[in-house]
Amino acid sequence: MTLRLSRFTTLTLCILVALVTIPLAFSHPWLWLPGLLALLLALLGLWDLAQTEHAVQRNYPVIGHIRWFAELVRPELRQYLFEADEEAAPFSRSQRSLVYRRAKNLAGDHPFGTLLDVYRDGYEFIGHSTRPAPVSDPESFRITIGNDQCRQPYSASVFNISAMSFGSLSANAIRALNTGARLGRFSHDTGEGSISPYHREGGGDIVWEVASGYFGCRDDKGRFDPDRFAKQAVDPQVKMIEIKLSQGAKPGHGGILPAPKVTPEIAATRGVPVGQDCISPPSHSAFSTPLEMMAFIAQLRELSGGKPVGFKLCLGHPWEFMGMVKAMLESGVVPDFIVVDGAEGGTGAAPVEFSDHIGLPMREGLLFVHNVLVGAGLRDKVKIGVAGRIVSAFDIASVLAIGADWANAARGFMFALGCVQSLSCNTNRCPTGVATQDAVRQRALVVPDKAQRVHRFHANTLHALADMLAAAGLTHPEELGPHHLVRRVSATEIRLFSDLHVFLQPGELLTGLCEHAFYRRNWDLARTDSFDRMA
Repeated sequence: MTLRLSRFTTLTLCILVALVTIPLAFSHPWLWLPGLLALLLALLGLWDLAQTEHAVQRNYPVIGHIRWFAELVRPELRQYLFEADEEAAPFSRSQRSLVYRRAKNLAGDHPFGTLLDVYRDGYEFIGHSTRPAPVSDPESFRITIGNDQCRQPYSASVFNISAMSFGSLSANAIRALNTGARLGRFSHDTGEGSISPYHREGGGDIVWEVASGYFGCRDDKGRFDPDRFAKQAVDPQVKMIEIKLSQGAKPGHGGILPAPKVTPEIAATRGVPVGQDCISPPSHSAFSTPLEMMAFIAQLRELSGGKPVGFKLCLGHPWEFMGMVKAMLESGVVPDFIVVDGAEGGTGAAPVEFSDHIGLPMREGLLFVHNVLVGAGLRDKVKIGVAGRIVSAFDIASVLAIGADWANAARGFMFALGCVQSLSCNTNRCPTGVATQDAVRQRALVVPDKAQRVHRFHANTLHALADMLAAAGLTHPEELGPHHLVRRVSATEIRLFSDLHVFLQPGELLTGLCEHAFYRRNWDLARTDSFDRMA
């Protein structure tokens, strides 16, 4: 009985206060406010007792709502009051603050030494030289993408905007990103949602991502349409074509944009009917084997007028990628680039199991792709980009050191737009207007200001990269190697990445004498006529 009374004490008090104060309020008007408040709480408590959905509120009327309120504000309280500076969720406060400062052109220096524990396992750093080099001009940090099969090679920055679709991001976010890309002379990946009018407004370089839904280049049945593709691909603003096989946050998983979100402008951009579910299948219909995939690459290269064509994937079965490389050798068709997406990558929404437990992390995927191309004698023809939780100059340097030619960032540029990591991307209620289609919410994102922030974040990050390279005695990112990157592997030992990982020799896989069992075994399993492995 005592326990029951304690559970109902708040409700009982509300009822008593309402019964006492409301009659007295007719002669003492100041009692109306507490009386009506008590009455409303009493009615809420009675509703709690009657409802059948929430057990806590049924057992603890009125006060049970405190739990739901605490759950509601917990992310904000944690992020702004209790989260440690280096606690990643998925980006730490220190990482976000670094982007905000660089985007606003504020000093990025901090006093009193590092906040990192340099003796913890996994701590990494770039080895410096006793004879630092002069600091290079970051404008020179560019690479040429396009092999001898490409007629329109592209001079790309080593740091670019990763795939984010219009529909996932707001129109104003796309405008600001693309305008910032034009100001900084770097590229902007469209994501699988195709090229929207807002990509074209900014005039920035575009990498058109063609995914399994073939948005922007599909027929009425959702199949690839060569004529529609060619019409957009030859546009001078489109610099490269990227075939999306999978993305890090949900590899092997298709997607659906629900019918209510398929607005007329999204439908026009994607080439789908208004008000119908927009489905991205898990796999492509234009090819089903590695050899057919190479033929598709050759077709897109020809239809685009000889522009660089490559593909993006999150590594899964190793023999599948090796089958693609074998198909390159057999067909003679070699893509101009490959983008390795990591399992740590982001997305607007994904099943938890996919985000947490499907796909290879970016660094392991990068090392594998780099090694297979080297071992097959193709590395000099194929450039490698990477994406996956990259926001700082050290993040860029660390992936370039182990095999990448350039790095892409998505969430880093979202922070530059003003994203506060509210983790509400899938709700259409983004508080900063970045990831929403709500016209009122996206009005908060002022395009000219945010475009400048995107530009400054890119420029200041490359300036920081130039400083790091100079300290290591280097003048260009392409000079970075695994011997420049160091990791702590125990409390008493650090190792160079060149000693920590396997690196194949040029052509090693072709000799049949590869010394590394993992690579040799999976190379033998790989096929060109199927993505399945040899029986």
